Amino acid sequence: MVKVAVVGSASIDLIVTASKRPLAGETLIGESFHTAPGGKGANQAVAAARLDAEVDMIGCVGDDAFGKEIMDNFKKNGVSVRYVEPVTHCPSGTAHITLAEGDNSIIVVKGANDYVTPEYVKQAEESLHGADIILIQQEIPIETVEYVATFCDRFQRKLLLNPAPARKLSEKVIEYATFITPNEHEFAVLFGNENRSKVLAKYPNKLIITEGSNGVRFHNGKTEEVIPAYQVEPVDTTGAGDTFNAAFAVAVAEGKEIADAIKIANRAASLSIKKFGAQGGMPTRKELERSL
Repeated sequence: MVKVAVVGSASIDLIVTASKRPLAGETLIGESFHTAPGGKGANQAVAAARLDAEVDMIGCVGDDAFGKEIMDNFKKNGVSVRYVEPVTHCPSGTAHITLAEGDNSIIVVKGANDYVTPEYVKQAEESLHGADIILIQQEIPIETVEYVATFCDRFQRKLLLNPAPARKLSEKVIEYATFITPNEHEFAVLFGNENRSKVLAKYPNKLIITEGSNGVRFHNGKTEEVIPAYQVEPVDTTGAGDTFNAAFAVAVAEGKEIADAIKIANRAASLSIKKFGAQGGMPTRKELERSL
């Protein structure tokens, strides 16, 4: 069993479905509303645990009802919470999600996730040292991302950085990360108008661009490859990227080649969008292997 440490956010998703998105100043009648555990860090932790990885979550929640719900969900899914701390005087993070027109729009309020500081992560260094791979995202302070990247470089730990939400990264973080997995929008924020193929060739087997239904693109050191996506009818695309990242991380930690790990991750992501909620469709190990 591989060991995975996830440094990141844990939130509650507040989800509205509608036939279309409202224009500025427009009011629409929605179709449904519900809440569900989410946050990119938590999503990736749960997805990895369902794929039979041993997972430590390193993060913060509020000392509120949402925080208890998040903690209970971790425990239900077999994610260790020994490094998840309830923060007083600050609400849990929330994500406000609109599902419409076959896709999602999300506004994140970080809340307690802003307390996932370098000093906080230092308390969990035992977990980082013992992990086969470490996952991190950007719903936490940028200083923490830089600290974890530096730690991984110093101690030769594999680091998968999912640069979402999009913001600029320092050259140091890009150099220290083992894998960086932007979607097309995040790639544009990271690298501006630079030619995509040139950037991929500059970071072979590191930069992995997810392009939704068009597949996943990377450079294998010799040539640029596109691994096709699995075509399915989506119910809810929220969490598909997190499922991809977790499944890819588990696969490479188990020794899979990058192209094979991407194929596995694409399949996991395709299964995840067939049910409602960021975590609702995340497959178990048995479900994934059966579908492959």
